[in-house]
Amino acid sequence: MLHIAAQTTDSTGSAFTEPAVRQLNAFQRWWDTIDWEKVTGLLISKGLMILFLIFLFSVLLRVCDFLVERSYQSYQKRQKFSESRMNTLNTLIRNVIHYTLGFFFIYSLLSTLGVPVGSLLAGAGIAGLAIGLGAQGFMNDIITGFFIIMEQQIDVGDYVILNNLTIEGTVTSVGIRTLELRSANGTVHFIPNRNITTISNNSRSNMQVIVDVRIDPNEGLDKIKAAIKTANDQIASSYKDEVQTDPTIFGLVDLGNSNYAIRTTFYVLNGQQFKIKEDLLAASITELNKANLSIPSTPILPTT
Repeated sequence: MLHIAAQTTDSTGSAFTEPAVRQLNAFQRWWDTIDWEKVTGLLISKGLMILFLIFLFSVLLRVCDFLVERSYQSYQKRQKFSESRMNTLNTLIRNVIHYTLGFFFIYSLLSTLGVPVGSLLAGAGIAGLAIGLGAQGFMNDIITGFFIIMEQQIDVGDYVILNNLTIEGTVTSVGIRTLELRSANGTVHFIPNRNITTISNNSRSNMQVIVDVRIDPNEGLDKIKAAIKTANDQIASSYKDEVQTDPTIFGLVDLGNSNYAIRTTFYVLNGQQFKIKEDLLAASITELNKANLSIPSTPILPTT
């Protein structure tokens, strides 16, 4: 009875140990077939190649950054660009260079490791085509924004009119993808660059101020012109730095339906036209009142 139990125990133990022994022997045979000298040489060569690539692209990155920074400083001295525009261009060029070098570094690294980069690029090309079709508007924003910045079409602080969008306001931000405007009532508009077709910039040169003061010609044009000239001289003296040309009385203009006005025209520094126009109109009314000249208040009906 004991002999039978012992045989049963031996057979059960063998059933468990034999597969483990066979696996161990198979692993030992595989281990013995490895050419460790070749593997070591391959690891050393690949490691040295990777270190060389890291060193090479680090040097290229530093050289490119140095050249971009030097060009940025040189161009900033020669061109009267705003600081925000120059910083945007500098950042954009740096990002393009960094992404380009990063792509070639990854490509070289995968090639060194033996990864089939060609097959990956073929698959990525198909995916890139699908993504590109979906991101077409985004790319249009970036391209349009780049040329808006590069061609100095607008600056922060400019008062612009986007004719196709019937939006106007002061530029608060010029981005590579969007333009930010603040209207006179405080509304902030965020406009994708691809929607901008025509920009009317009212902040690039001196602006013309036109002031029409309604009068009654029957009270004497000479007396009326003298009063308005006094107002013009006051404004020219008060805003001597802002007024670029002397206010000139253009003459009598017909507003329609037997309504007349004396028109004054002159040029002022950009951005000052609204305040100076308001002050000149107020000064003209004050001088007309001092001279006991009336200011018609009858409504001006539209002509048909």
